[in-house]
Amino acid sequence: MTSTGLAGSVALITGASGGIGAAIAECLAGTGVVPVLVARRADRLNDLAQRLNGQAIAADLADPAAAAQAVATALATHGRLDILINAAGLMLNGPTLETGFSAWQRMVEVNLLGLMAMTHAALPALCRAAADSPRRVADVVNISSVAGRQARATVAGYNATKFGVAAFTEAMRQEFAPRNVRFTDVAPGAVDTELFDQGGETARAYYDRFFAGIEKLHPADVAETVAWVISRPRRVAIPDLVIRPTDHI
Repeated sequence: MTSTGLAGSVALITGASGGIGAAIAECLAGTGVVPVLVARRADRLNDLAQRLNGQAIAADLADPAAAAQAVATALATHGRLDILINAAGLMLNGPTLETGFSAWQRMVEVNLLGLMAMTHAALPALCRAAADSPRRVADVVNISSVAGRQARATVAGYNATKFGVAAFTEAMRQEFAPRNVRFTDVAPGAVDTELFDQGGETARAYYDRFFAGIEKLHPADVAETVAWVISRPRRVAIPDLVIRPTDHI
């Protein structure tokens, strides 16, 4: 990619062992950003970190203490944090009477509370970066979903977490705009990732029918959008952005 003014910035990216998170890490590393990769799957995380000359931190973000420790580890290594990308997420959908409550609970713990814990832990460092970095701005990008805009049957738990992410992001944007910490909610439609496999065979079959004949987005499409958002000049904020496959309503 061409120069974006991001070179030398430190970005912590959650959910970085695959899918959108890994694509964002690769894209940002190509702009000269130092990537700090956080996810549960240590083997995949380490391989990507080695390839991108980044830092790997294995953590389960359902544990708020793990989120705080991940930020502390990144700061101990790099001394600063300029960008936070919350891309970790679970999608455990299905008919409510066939879905255990534990699936809803797990999605709340990761998709919403994990995102909130990571953001809370990172904010002091992000505020410092906004004050003393050459860019004079810091960024938080939360990967939400069109499921945070439109509710659908059999998606209640996931809808609840993503609507929550959208509300949290906007409230934080309003609070931290005066401190030049930008918050952006990026809401993709269907992206071709393993997210659709997390709910098991029944969920996979449902989504195969629902998206039949649709060309899904690629993780790189979302990653390039995120890179564009955070590379805007300090005066430009993109609070909310939806990305959909062209041929899907």
